[in-house]
Formats: sequence, C-alpha cells, structure tokens
Amino acid sequence: MTEARAPLLEARALRKDYWLPGKGRIEVLRGLDLALHEGEVVALLGKSGAGKSTLLHVLGTLDEPSAGEVFFEGEPLFGRDEAELARFRNHTIGFVFQSHHLLPDFSALENTMMPLLVRREERRRAERAAREILERVGLGHRLDHRPGELSGGEQQRVALARALATRPRILLADEPTGNLDPKTGKEVQDLLLELNRELGITALVVTHNESLARDFPRRLYMEGGRIVERSAL
Repeated sequence: MTEARAPLLEARALRKDYWLPGKGRIEVLRGLDLALHEGEVVALLGKSGAGKSTLLHVLGTLDEPSAGEVFFEGEPLFGRDEAELARFRNHTIGFVFQSHHLLPDFSALENTMMPLLVRREERRRAERAAREILERVGLGHRLDHRPGELSGGEQQRVALARALATRPRILLADEPTGNLDPKTGKEVQDLLLELNRELGITALVVTHNESLARDFPRRLYMEGGRIVERSAL
C-alpha cells in the first residue's frame, strides 16, 4: 500500500475575522482547510470579497489567522517570531500581485535583484540570478528599462521574475493577469504554468477568469469562507 504524500503547505481550520466600526465582526475565513503538495499548480476562484486575497496573505504569513494554523512540511508557522517569519517568507515564498509593485526608479534588473539583496546575497551573484530569470521570462533585452518604459505584460513578467529569483518553494499569485488584456494575460499565465513544470515550484494562483483557470490541473473555489474542490468548471 502506497503511503499518502504529506502536504508541502497545509491550512487547518483556518479562521480570519476583522472588526469594523459599526459593523462588528466580519468573518472572512471560516474553518478553512487546504493542502498543497510539492510541485502542484492550483487555481483558486471565487466571487469578489470571498476572501481569496486574505487566504493568500495568511498562507504567506503576511497576516496572522484568528484561529487555526498553517503548516509548512508539517511544522506550524505561527509559533515563530516575526524575524523567523520574515526569513521564511524571503527564502520560501514568492509573491506576485495584481499590481506589480515594482519600484519605479529602478531597472527591471534591479527590481528583480531586490529580494536577493534583502537576504544579503553577494551583489554579483544576485545580479547573475536576476539576469538568468529575466532572460527566462523573455526580458533579456529589457534589463536596463525602468517600469515606466515597459508594457503592462512586461511589468508583470518582471514581477514574476522577481518572485522566482530566490527559487522559492511556493509561489502565491493574486490575480497576476487581472490588469492585463486577454492575450497578454494568457501569455503570462502560460509562462507561469511552464515555469511550474520546469522549476517544480508549488503555485497557488488566484484568478477571476474561469476560462484561463481551465488550463490548471487542479481548481479550487472559495465559497462561504471555505474551499470547495472542483474538477471541472
């Protein structure tokens, strides 16, 4: 009998509440369970306000749950202090957001190097790694261009390269194609899927586009603050 694979990242009974003046407690995540296995690439869909972004922030340790726990390789994350969590994020998680959050005064190469420099990589090594991943995403000819000199699709490719420059174990992407036209969005998503196959990175990608989500081998839907698995859309 084959032993079941343990999840790489797992959420158990995850809850997240917010208190709003005049409205009281708002329940966003309601006892949510989720397991992601090594090398998986998963699409996460749901209506606006369903808590998809909140879930990514908690999974990436940018925000603490109100209850429940997140485990990485079977070890709980939220018992760690902030310095340990920051180290975990920098070495293990890559983030891509709908708004690329590139630094406008820095080149594509410099933006991609940033997370490597933050973790005190030697500058020459950081530059070499950034060049390699930018070339891989098709921007080897745009290394010295600043964000304002790049198209929307190119800026999102830089954001993807920046997230992957550290060779993270997990990529969390929040609507990475949301601000792009359909053709460019499809190109960025195809690139993401290709890099997943090539690098073996585990990826959870929030998207509102059910048509694009059909390309993902596993699809999840957020409903009532919980996860519903769907094999087809």
